[in-house]
Amino acid sequence: MAEYDVVIIGAGPGGYVAAIRAAQLGMKTAVVERDELGGTCLNWGCIPSKALLRNAEIVNLFNRAESWGVEVGDINADFGVAVDRSRQVVKRMTLGVGYLLKKNDIDLIKGQAVIQSPTEIAVAPPEDGPEENLTAKTIILATGARPRSIPTLPIDGTLVMTSREALEAKDMPKSAIFVGGGPIGCELAYVYNAYGVDVTIVEVLPHLLPNEDEEIGAEVERAFDNQGIKTMTGAMLTAMSQEGDQAVVTIKTEDSEQQLTTDRIIVAIGVQGNAEGLGLEKVGVATERGFVTVNERMQTNVPSIYAVGDITGKLLLAHVASAQGIDVVERLAGLTPPELDYSLMPKAVYCQPQVASFGITEKEAEASGLEVRVGKFPFRANGKALGMGDYDGFAKIVMEVGTEKILGAQMVGPEVTDLLGELSMNRMLEGTVRELGMMVHAHPSLSEVVKEAALACVDEAIHM
Repeated sequence: MAEYDVVIIGAGPGGYVAAIRAAQLGMKTAVVERDELGGTCLNWGCIPSKALLRNAEIVNLFNRAESWGVEVGDINADFGVAVDRSRQVVKRMTLGVGYLLKKNDIDLIKGQAVIQSPTEIAVAPPEDGPEENLTAKTIILATGARPRSIPTLPIDGTLVMTSREALEAKDMPKSAIFVGGGPIGCELAYVYNAYGVDVTIVEVLPHLLPNEDEEIGAEVERAFDNQGIKTMTGAMLTAMSQEGDQAVVTIKTEDSEQQLTTDRIIVAIGVQGNAEGLGLEKVGVATERGFVTVNERMQTNVPSIYAVGDITGKLLLAHVASAQGIDVVERLAGLTPPELDYSLMPKAVYCQPQVASFGITEKEAEASGLEVRVGKFPFRANGKALGMGDYDGFAKIVMEVGTEKILGAQMVGPEVTDLLGELSMNRMLEGTVRELGMMVHAHPSLSEVVKEAALACVDEAIHM
């Protein structure tokens, strides 16, 4: 029976990052993975979707070529080639993870892990072969999550898909309905629309991206409308029937009901934890609604077993999983990393316009009884954005009155996912909006929008 300090079940962003950090800290470490290295993020989520989004951006640039005085003929945008390119990107990333595990002397064990006791794991190989038994002082669950489905929309992988099938399908339908207007729905809707698909997004809440500031969702809706993407908010898909190769769906709003016919339905309503088949019941690990219950240190009710990433249901983002994994193993090594603050975790959506945020919104601050001021600056007043021909959106900063510290920031516009780091760093170093405004930013640059929004909090914006 092989003995380890740490055995990690799952090699996604939470698992493989935790394994590497554990090895750096001198722990004998193994990772058990039943599928592909990199988990959902690298294989069927974050990475392939970003590759496809880049393809969509290029297609849209060609469609707008006249704006730059460029004349092009008929465009043949082959989505199959785009998918092939995305899989090449995935392969390069997953090979990189394998290299990093090997470089750090981490044992990779392929197969299905089943916990036998708080310190013992049995691994059934993917093919016929002997079961492998491991012991560990600490077990970390990092098995992630999978797309949720709903009874009215049975997934068949052809007519009704989740994001996983949609990211691998090489054909494009003439029309598609996206059920769910969160990050996954918005990103894939943007891709499909770029390739000429008649796209409709159905979202049950009043705005797209309902976990973001309401102004952000409204701005994305406006931009999508200009791009030809139809949105139905405050709407619910209540029934579906199949007629030939198409689906007929019933959509209800507060005051109406209508039927739509579509060639494809993509269900993007969130995820559920991969907690089944791990033997959690056998050792008494507590779960709730399909997610593993953990405390603020990612520890389950069984002291030797921890969980990180999407399986915890805390904040379903790859970089959060990585942060949780590092936090766990550093504490196991006797270090004292700062406690994770989920309210300050960056969030990013990569459709066009992009969306990025962290911290609390103006509405949330006021509900908490905080006295705040908001600074806002539009990309339309930014020279770099105008030169790029990409100037939808704005930056918005929520400042605490008195301390002038940044409580939150919400941005929508070009490349805002890369602009967020500056604001997060300011908050981590306990900076103020005035200090952010004092910092000299390169001109012309998109980052000037962040500076101006900070200055707007104290009525000192120059270009507005």
